[in-house]
Amino acid sequence: MYRNGPAVEAEGLRKRYGDTEALAGLDLTVPAGTVCGLLGRNGAGKTTAVRVLSTLLRPDAGTARVAGADVRRHPEQVRARIGLVGQHAAVDEVLSGRQNLVLFGRLHHLGRARARARAAELLTRFDLTDAADRPVGTYSGGMRRRLDLAASLILDPPVLFLDEPTTGLDPRARAQVWDAVRGLVADGTTVLLTTQYLEEADQLADSIRVVDAGRVIADGTPDELKAALGGDRIDVVLPRADDLTPAARAVGAAVGAAPRVDPAALRVSVPVTARVAALAAVLRALDDSGLSAADIAVRRPTLDEVFLRLTGDDSPTARPTEEKVTA
Repeated sequence: MYRNGPAVEAEGLRKRYGDTEALAGLDLTVPAGTVCGLLGRNGAGKTTAVRVLSTLLRPDAGTARVAGADVRRHPEQVRARIGLVGQHAAVDEVLSGRQNLVLFGRLHHLGRARARARAAELLTRFDLTDAADRPVGTYSGGMRRRLDLAASLILDPPVLFLDEPTTGLDPRARAQVWDAVRGLVADGTTVLLTTQYLEEADQLADSIRVVDAGRVIADGTPDELKAALGGDRIDVVLPRADDLTPAARAVGAAVGAAPRVDPAALRVSVPVTARVAALAAVLRALDDSGLSAADIAVRRPTLDEVFLRLTGDDSPTARPTEEKVTA
């Protein structure tokens, strides 16, 4: 596997389609052996970035190196060092899983015996041995995606590009693909992942780049991006509007922070640091004040909230994670 510096480096990448600037000076560095998630709404430039880095598109300006090879000057070297899984399955549904992998091996100039051996290795690695000789048209969505991953690894590339690899999959199939990706990274593969599934980025990525209008507008680990929103908070929902003011006073005094009151939702919210101790203090304060709560939730910021704050987009549909204690 590639270990000599960053696996992916890009500086000032620009790409225009007519009047639309898909990439507007994108900078990116991905350390070897990690998963980097490119997160952004439709049209943000994620797929264009992958297409440029995988040499499918030539950038209008900027520089990029993948596994040490320059995408402009040595595209053939880049292609020899990467695997690419696009948004749509690239395997033939009439052929069996084994035949597909042997075909990919032959297309990569492996000898017949080596192609068969490599196919058998990958079928075992991705838990597809039992279905190896069935037509791919009979595979589930998750099995096809795993076969796609296997096909991209015929030459055991050090860098793998995954462009929204779980689009359209059900939760179980998505989890199977996640497990396969984790296994690849554990073996040293570097992964650049584009996704609109915020949970996917949270589960897989060591670092995240939020892309908007063709440039990176924020980067960090998932925890760092969440922490930028101000940490945890406690939400107290009251049964009556008359309880809002005394509850806000009690909650604020209990944690030493200014609460926020939402009259429409009958909710008092307050930022906290030590979440467990703060929850206990809020419960005591409410009890001492003779107040009861309809619901209390300790909330940790999610990538949904990071995404919304940074891009102003309202398309993500995942609900924030909540830990609830019924009062």
